[in-house]
Amino acid sequence: MSLDINAKLDSLLALTAENEVVEFKEAKNSYDFSKLGRYFSALCNEANLKGAAAAWLVFGVNDRRQVVGSAFRPARKDLDHLKGEIASKTTNHITFVEIHEVFRPEGRVVMLEIPASPRGLPVAFDGHYYGRDGEELGPLNLEEIERIRAQSTVDDWSAVIVPEASLADLDEEALVVARRNYRAKFADKAAEVDAWDDSTFLNKAKLTIKGKQTRASLLLLGREEAEHFLLPAEAKIRWILKDHAGNDRDYAVFGMPLLLAVDKVYAKIRNLKYRYIREGTLFPEEIDQYEPYAIREALNNCIAHQDYTLAGRINVVEREESLSFTNKGSFVPGDVQRVVMEDAPEEHYRNRFLATAMFNLKMVDTAGGGIRKLFMFQRQRFFPMPDYDLSGTRVQLTLTGKVLDMDYARMLARDGGLALPDIMALDKVQKRHALNADEERRLKTGGLIEGRKPNYFIAKSLAQQTGQKASYSKNLAFDKQYYLDLICKAVKEHGSLARKDIDELLWNKLPDWMSDKQRKAKVGNLLTELRRKGQITNTGTDGQPSWALLNADSSMRDL
Repeated sequence: MSLDINAKLDSLLALTAENEVVEFKEAKNSYDFSKLGRYFSALCNEANLKGAAAAWLVFGVNDRRQVVGSAFRPARKDLDHLKGEIASKTTNHITFVEIHEVFRPEGRVVMLEIPASPRGLPVAFDGHYYGRDGEELGPLNLEEIERIRAQSTVDDWSAVIVPEASLADLDEEALVVARRNYRAKFADKAAEVDAWDDSTFLNKAKLTIKGKQTRASLLLLGREEAEHFLLPAEAKIRWILKDHAGNDRDYAVFGMPLLLAVDKVYAKIRNLKYRYIREGTLFPEEIDQYEPYAIREALNNCIAHQDYTLAGRINVVEREESLSFTNKGSFVPGDVQRVVMEDAPEEHYRNRFLATAMFNLKMVDTAGGGIRKLFMFQRQRFFPMPDYDLSGTRVQLTLTGKVLDMDYARMLARDGGLALPDIMALDKVQKRHALNADEERRLKTGGLIEGRKPNYFIAKSLAQQTGQKASYSKNLAFDKQYYLDLICKAVKEHGSLARKDIDELLWNKLPDWMSDKQRKAKVGNLLTELRRKGQITNTGTDGQPSWALLNADSSMRDL
């Protein structure tokens, strides 16, 4: 059922006062983005605590709930951009459900529909949690943070007991490996472990609860034929090998017990040797394409953080020069860069019971630092930084197993003073990925990038150090007059030129950062300018233009 936004506005205006989930602002011309973000976090969290589906931040209404009109971001495209701007600063990239515009005789009203924070996950803006006490905006208090987080412990999918399952449903080999890993993790208990029977061991390892099998114990140690206990969840990992054209060359699917499946998947991956000559030596460096720890860490993270209620498989896709790991569910920490830079243990887990068991079996490290290690391993190799795609209801990590730009890699090797945040941001520039405001500020202040948002490129000084002089120059546009003169000169030489001829003339002379769509628009703007100046005219049709000089002598006087 679609929302009647006019009726919704009437119902909000009829309130006797603002409350924790409704806020009115005049915002006649603009509104501070940071304050808007703080309100987003506060209203998001309060909607969760109040059991509301959504909260509302309304612009164009005064404190007396009278419509006064707002000119906040008058262009629709700017309102839509706001969704991405907020998402870049919030936990799990949560953003507005929708941004509505309502036009009343008294003026325009902008209604920002804010979702309730997910169960168990308070939403932060720029790293801080906000809430409301009545109409007052302030930090979300500790009791409220814990109340939201406690929602997840009740719903921990992995901790649910499966009463029909027993020890007979566990795989014997997996039990042996689990004991071995537990002894290695807790060396001081090795003698005790050998004396425990299976039931005692499983309780001690936090896989079972009072001797009863859980979804976690079945997932990690269960026989393959016991997977029906977990339906509709899919306890499977699919490995796919693709060729250079993206075609499937091979595949395999591995089921329970996942403790053993990790080794089976690892054995499938062709971790080939990569050779390159480092600066200052004639002898080639030979390393594995991927650090073995990185493969296992990525795969075990998929198991630990998969949202099994979404009934999807974990996927590992191997290409010639990259590995991708995908699991269903949102990225619980919310922001990869924050996790890398803070290098601290996670405060919240989707499957806490499962994560604890995996820690006890030496599969994951809940002391934190796993993701940061992935970045450091890539940095040590001078390989591109790990890529995280958090779009949709999944998390995808891609590791690249080669140097993309040797000169760039040598610069990283020489300049040990570059901080990890700068390297991560420069990596985005090299890959043509968007920078956030903090990254832009850091790189601009350090003189490491040039250009305009979003089309930044490596700065001249850095390009000279990294052997990218030609690439740098290709990113700079010629003076506009150069393009105008070139068109006129070519038209004079040939009498007339079709649009496709002019595109071909200028295409490779335009900056490298431009997309095909931007190049097309640029050429169109140049032709429009020459036509308006009376230098060229279209002697063809609108569908098939043919451009000729209007006055050859005057048009070419300065050529």
